[in-house]
Parts: sequence; C-alpha cells; structure tokens
Amino acid sequence: MSDRILKGPLHLQVLKFGAPLALGMGLQTTFNLVDAYILGRLEQGTASAALGAIGICDQLAAMGTILSYGLSVATAAILSRRKGAGETSDIRRVAWQSLLLVGALSLLFGLGALFGAGAVMRDVVGAKGRVAELGTSYLRAMVGGSFSIFLLLHLTTIQRALGSSKTPIATLLGANVLNLVLAVLLVYGPGPAPPVFAWGPPISALLGLPRLELMGAAWATILARMVVLIPTIVIVVRRFGLFGRRDWALPDFEVLRRIWDIGWPTSVQLVVRIAAMLAMHSIVARAFTTEADQSATTALGIVFRLETMALFVGLGWGSAAQTFMGQNLGASFVARAKASGWYATLYNAAMMAILALSYRVGGRSIVAFFDSTPEVVDFATKYIAVVGPSYVGLGIGIVLGSTIQGAGATRQTLVLDALVVFCLQIPASLLVVFVWRLGPERLWDIIAGTYFTYAILYVWNYQRGRYLSEQVV
Repeated sequence: MSDRILKGPLHLQVLKFGAPLALGMGLQTTFNLVDAYILGRLEQGTASAALGAIGICDQLAAMGTILSYGLSVATAAILSRRKGAGETSDIRRVAWQSLLLVGALSLLFGLGALFGAGAVMRDVVGAKGRVAELGTSYLRAMVGGSFSIFLLLHLTTIQRALGSSKTPIATLLGANVLNLVLAVLLVYGPGPAPPVFAWGPPISALLGLPRLELMGAAWATILARMVVLIPTIVIVVRRFGLFGRRDWALPDFEVLRRIWDIGWPTSVQLVVRIAAMLAMHSIVARAFTTEADQSATTALGIVFRLETMALFVGLGWGSAAQTFMGQNLGASFVARAKASGWYATLYNAAMMAILALSYRVGGRSIVAFFDSTPEVVDFATKYIAVVGPSYVGLGIGIVLGSTIQGAGATRQTLVLDALVVFCLQIPASLLVVFVWRLGPERLWDIIAGTYFTYAILYVWNYQRGRYLSEQVV
C-alpha cells in the first residue's frame, strides 16, 4: 500500500484509501444511533428522558475519546513519517509506548467518571429532573468503560498510519451488529419490546438477562467494543509485527514526550469543539427547558447525534490525508503531500453536501424515527434546516485541519479552533440568548456561521503552507 501512497495516481489513491476510512469512522457513530433508536421505542416518558440523557452524555464521553484520539493522531503522524522513511525499529518502539500512554489515560478517565459523573451532569451541564438522574448512571458506565473505545480507535489508527484502510471496516461492522443484538437483549430484557425486536425478550428470558433500559444500552456498547478488540489486536500483532515480546518495555519518557508534544494540541483542539457543543447543550437546557418540559434537550441530543456522523466522516477523510501527508513528507514528496489534502477535502465536501441534503429533505422523518413527540420533531427540524448546509464548511475545516496535523503542526490547528469557538461561537451565543433574549433559531445561525468560518480560516492557512516546515516528528 505504501507504494501507492507514495507513487500511485494521487486523486485515485486518496479516494480508494479515504472512502473506507470515512465509512469506518461514520460507523463509529452508529453505535449511538442504534442505541437512540432502541431507546426511542421504550415507553414515552422513559424514552424522552433517556434520549435527552444520552444526547448530553455522548458529548461528555466524547471528551475523553477525543483526548485519546489526539494521542492516536500524534502516533499516526510519527508512524506514517517513519513508514515513509523506512525506519521499522522506531515504528515498533513508538507503537508500544503509545499503547502504554493511551491505557493510562483510559484509567484516569474511568476513575474520574466514577466519582464525578453526577456533578458534571447537574452542575456543569445544567441537566434537570429525570434526564440528570438517568444521565449520571449512564455517564458513569460509559466513561468507566472508555478503555474499550480508546484502544479500539488507537489500534485502528495505527493500522491506517501503516497503510491499511479496509480491515477496520469489517471489525466495525461486526461490532455494530453485535451492539444491536446486545442492546435489544439488555435494554428490553424479558419485558415488553416493539414488534421489530420481538425476538429479543425470549432470548433474554432464556439467558436470565434483566430489563436494564438505558443502562442496557451502555453495557451493550462496552461489551461489543471489547469483543471487537480481540481480533483487532491479533491483526495488529500478526500483520504489522507490533507489540511482540521484543517490544515490551517500561515507559520510555523520551518517546512518550514526543507523542505528548504532538498529541496534546490535537486533543485539546478536539475537546474545544466538543466543549462548544456542550456549551450549546447547556445554553439550551438553561434557556429553553423546564423541569416539566425537556423536549428541547431531547431534540438537541438527536440532531447532535446526526451531526456527530458528519464530524466523524470528516475525520475519516482527514485520517486518510494525514497518512498521505506523513508518508509523503517522510519520503520528501512535499508537493504530493500538500495536494493530498486538497483531494481529501474535495471528496469530503461532496459527501457533506449529500449528507446535508438528505437531512434537509428527510429531517422530520429522521428525527421522528427516534422520537415522534411533536415538540421534539419541530425543534430538531428547525435546527437541521438552518445548520445542515454548513456541514460542508465544517467538513472542509476538519479535513484540512487533520491534514495539517499529519505534518505535525498540531499547535496551528489548536489556535485556529480556539479562536473560532472562544472569540466567536460562545460569546455570540451567550449574547443572542441571554442578553438579546432571542429564540433558538438565532442560536442556530451562530452555529452555522461558525462552521463556515472554520472553512475560510483553514483554506487560508492550508494554502499558506507554513505547516510544511514542522520538524517535530
């Protein structure tokens, strides 16, 4: 695969390498969409509260996942550069040390969730009533089991950096099928289930599984990811020769520092983006919900799940561009490295346009698929109508930012994202809602404007090419 990355027709190779990655990253979000669909089939009161809870918790859990992913991106930047330069021994050493680092981070987040989930839900986000109650337990389990997604994303990122883009798709597809089966069994248990899932209760009764409702979705996701980890580890060990006994070593603080120096800006940058989504959740929860009516929180939880798919598809194309950028820079093919980012951006923009159009045309049906409450559907549909077209801008920013990270210039992307979020999105949102007392539609205008601003800034910065002088990897 490396020969094609370094020498094949660039437009074709980026497409062939990036499309599977975009699909694979998009499949990551289907864990959440499957859970939302299953939970939406519970009794009306329970379903709405559960959907509102997971809408918030997904963003909170993503904070940890994205911190870990930043370190994975740093590892990929180093590995792809070393792959292009043909330095095999350094590839094995960096891969092992990165695994130690990601494992330690998962332990840290697990402990944080155990003791701080309730305070985060109620005091930081401002969730109320049944949403806060359910969300606390769900968040504790999901983040407590975050090692499963940390390691899964890390190992698939390593595969991608070394030239494999198709293998992870099969494992992710298997994980989604398993997640669906387990979620049906654990959410409904032996109790009532909608006709489409009528096969579940008899199996649950046979196995003695209880009806866990929202918590069943959490355990199903964690278990599915853990099962998929096994073949993923085997593939990395046997196909790429990593993590063998000869590579086992105590922490090498020089290598860890190298990964951390590149990775922390990417981690913080992605956390900034998730923090912006959490800020929107908090603003909506405080301004447009009450103890009795939390339909706005439920609606935002659904549309943010749909939006996360756009985000992850963009990260897939960005991951492809990172690999091309790193390996071609390692081989000193600078012009080819830069051109790969433009091609990946073009392909992703086309996908975002199709996704936005499908959301716009079928938005009401898509939202009602998860929650048919009229207030929820109306609130969510208005959001999609305003923000949907801006997914093209969001995608452009994501892919070009990821490509710059592939060159090792992670601080540049952190600065750009922080400027947009903290100087534009959050101040403008607070002004519109709490000072001018305008409706949620104006808040959606701010979000759409933010996404297009990302595109403008990243196109300008990528064209300048200053990131090509980075020598950190």
